[in-house]
Amino acid sequence: MSWNTDEWVPDDRDAPPLDEEPPYDEYRGAFAEAGTGGRPVPAVAPSRYATPAEALRTVFGYDEFRGQQQAVIDRVVAGGDAVVLMPTGGGKSLCYQIPSLVREGTGVVVSPLIALMQDQVDALTAVGVRAAFLNSTQDSGQRAAVERAYVSGELDILYVAPERLASESTKRFLERGTVALFAIDEAHCVSQWGHDFRPDYLALSELAERWPGVPRIALTATATEATHRELTSRLRLEAAEHFVADFDRPNIQYRIVPKVDVRRQLLDFITGEHAGDAGIVYALSRNSVERVAEFLSSNGLTALPYHAGMEAPVRARTQARFLREEGVIVVATIAFGMGIDKPDVRFVAHVDLPKSVEGYYQETGRAGRDGLPSTAWLAYGLQDVVQQRRMIDDSPGDLAHRRRLTQHLDAMLALCETVQCRRVNLLGYFGQRSEPCGNCDTCITPPESWDGTVPAQKLLSTVVRLQRERGQRFGAGHLIDILRGKRTARVDQHGHDALATWGIGADLSESQWRGVARQLIAQELLKPEGEYGVLGLTPESARVLSGDRTVVLRTEPERPERSSRSSSRSVASADLAVEDQPLFEALRSWRAGQAREQGVPAYIVFGDATLRAVAAARPATMSALDGITGIGAKKREAYGEALLEVVAGASGG
Repeated sequence: MSWNTDEWVPDDRDAPPLDEEPPYDEYRGAFAEAGTGGRPVPAVAPSRYATPAEALRTVFGYDEFRGQQQAVIDRVVAGGDAVVLMPTGGGKSLCYQIPSLVREGTGVVVSPLIALMQDQVDALTAVGVRAAFLNSTQDSGQRAAVERAYVSGELDILYVAPERLASESTKRFLERGTVALFAIDEAHCVSQWGHDFRPDYLALSELAERWPGVPRIALTATATEATHRELTSRLRLEAAEHFVADFDRPNIQYRIVPKVDVRRQLLDFITGEHAGDAGIVYALSRNSVERVAEFLSSNGLTALPYHAGMEAPVRARTQARFLREEGVIVVATIAFGMGIDKPDVRFVAHVDLPKSVEGYYQETGRAGRDGLPSTAWLAYGLQDVVQQRRMIDDSPGDLAHRRRLTQHLDAMLALCETVQCRRVNLLGYFGQRSEPCGNCDTCITPPESWDGTVPAQKLLSTVVRLQRERGQRFGAGHLIDILRGKRTARVDQHGHDALATWGIGADLSESQWRGVARQLIAQELLKPEGEYGVLGLTPESARVLSGDRTVVLRTEPERPERSSRSSSRSVASADLAVEDQPLFEALRSWRAGQAREQGVPAYIVFGDATLRAVAAARPATMSALDGITGIGAKKREAYGEALLEVVAGASGG
């Protein structure tokens, strides 16, 4: 899928270049005269930690690595290249952050969205990492200060956008310092097969030639086998070691419901199951984003719109509120979410059908990064399928491009219409086998299937009679009116009550017929055509009409799902002992104050998982804070005494 610039926040494409030849004497301790014929050479950022385990414990406050993290880190520390496929929340960032602290030099991280670099740098600075970024949001003085720090060997990690790294001036600037490694985040963006193709990623293949001795690590949470192969080839990482983690996110419950009154359904879902929680709602159009956000706001929720048609300062304020305030819901196009590190997003909802399973997986993966129970909720209906098919037919590009889009959509429809475990289907798309999860809607309430051959024949026959006998084509709504014998102005105008199929489908309700039509389109037995989405036949339609093909359909529910779960307890405290919950809430309140005072998101101070661990352990001394997850040396020094005061106060000490 080609890159749609309208769906991305501003990048560094038009950023001012770095200074070509900055005065060397401005760099504090940057150079040493060492056999270079008088030309200064850059200082090298020394290794700050002897081993990855030491960096993990001292900086990040964790005692052990998860999954394949250690194997990836060991590979990169030793100078080898790596391709890492790991789900959101699986700890990808540590795979390049820790090698940047252990290897000499500065780790250069290619990050696709400049709007998030500040928060990424803030989070690293909070734990004692010397991090900075270079992007077009900075003035010349700020950029010069970062340049001096890099060349002086005073940075552990430097973030840049792919657009900036593609410029020759940036490459020459990096050559004046020492690069410890290149980390290419969101590496699927280099693949034209993938859903987020960005042309500037193609230039990153030059890194192998320009810095042949510097290890490169490409990371993504979203890649099919085809995308995996393509990103490996385009980034020239054929000799890299590949690490493919389990894509499963067991804490996320996947639910897909028929779309009836989607805004009301969404409101019921949020108020019934996630009242007061932070969440993201995705819609495909700006108009839909605005209407959904307004509806939720009018019903008492803090819901903010976000799309590429809004002014940049407004988008920035929305993103800041989402990161820094509790319980904010952002209604957005796909322009929102990539790279956001907020760990306590409790739900991700889609009110329109996503264009691909890759996009759906990546977007839903923004929920529950802290490992706590979260929900991925999607409502879709007949019009979604019609609209997507029409968009593919009208899309620019060659036949191969449209075929790729069709394959993406077919996989998404298969996920929506499956009667088997959603998670098995989802992981299977990424080439991983799994067993039924017991934590998706099809596992919790197994759907029924039925032989829909006869209804399919009735609907297809109606299309045939209209086209062949009268030269007419209509959309699903009118076809259903004919089948159900519903008298309308259009029926009377065209005399469609005289058709042989008039009224032969009265045994099914309108919603059931819409389900039949939707599933026939999904199975490519009907095809939307033209601007108005009228329905036509496909090559397979004849086999159904002749009885040579059986049509199995998913049973449609009689009425839309109503949320029944409601709880006044936050998900974050759900597994805490009753006696520890007041302390946990006191710690959250303290954290909120610290975050406001510093102007940073609450999770940069401490994540919920750390506060839960403190509430359960009730430490009374500074030494008792050692070993509590998420409390490294810098945070213990910065917040240790305050934490102990909160614990003592809640304990009556």
